[in-house]
Amino acid sequence: MKNHAAFDLIVFDWDGTLMDSAGAIVVAIQKACRDLDLPPPTDAAVRQVIGLELAQALRQAVPTMPVQQMQQLAERYRFHYLGNDHELRLFANVRPMLEALTQAGKKLAVATGKSRVGLARAMRHSDTGRFFLTERTADECPSKPNPQMLLDIMDELQTPPERTLMVGDTTHDLELAHNAGVRALGVAFGAHPKAALQGAPHLAVLDTPQALQAWFFAEASAV
Repeated sequence: MKNHAAFDLIVFDWDGTLMDSAGAIVVAIQKACRDLDLPPPTDAAVRQVIGLELAQALRQAVPTMPVQQMQQLAERYRFHYLGNDHELRLFANVRPMLEALTQAGKKLAVATGKSRVGLARAMRHSDTGRFFLTERTADECPSKPNPQMLLDIMDELQTPPERTLMVGDTTHDLELAHNAGVRALGVAFGAHPKAALQGAPHLAVLDTPQALQAWFFAEASAV
């Protein structure tokens, strides 16, 4: 039995899990800070907040930011990120993985810290909307690791937690899954380092997109 056979519903994070966008997010936040004469956070500090709702992410990444500059910082971030987001690409093997899982009869969904508009734009550019039955975004649900995104998706697609899998590149994703009573896979090619992911509840932490695709179609062991 293949690993995917243990699950009917597979929910993916977006940035850093399906799309190679973590680096672009880091650069956009740092440029936005420079625009407003704020000290830019380190790469590691920005990567730590990727996956959270934007306002929360900015507050944590730039703790010295005056409250009155939040809207300006968010606008400058969007300016820098959206100026290049059409150039971002899916990780290698993501498209064939999604196609194979769809052919295997899996229900696929997305739970992301992006906004609905941002996710729709990313799906349009990457031509991936056809793979997913539903999505939940950070402007529709409480920010990760609150379980509401997964609870809503499972309710809509009528799938119990024991038949649902969450796949993500941050501890926010793995904690989201844990809080919803769902098993999780971590991927160490996105925002958070492998050591951090290994400290959160998970079935496995996979190093490459190729390893993620192979995991789904490997013979099951203790899934």
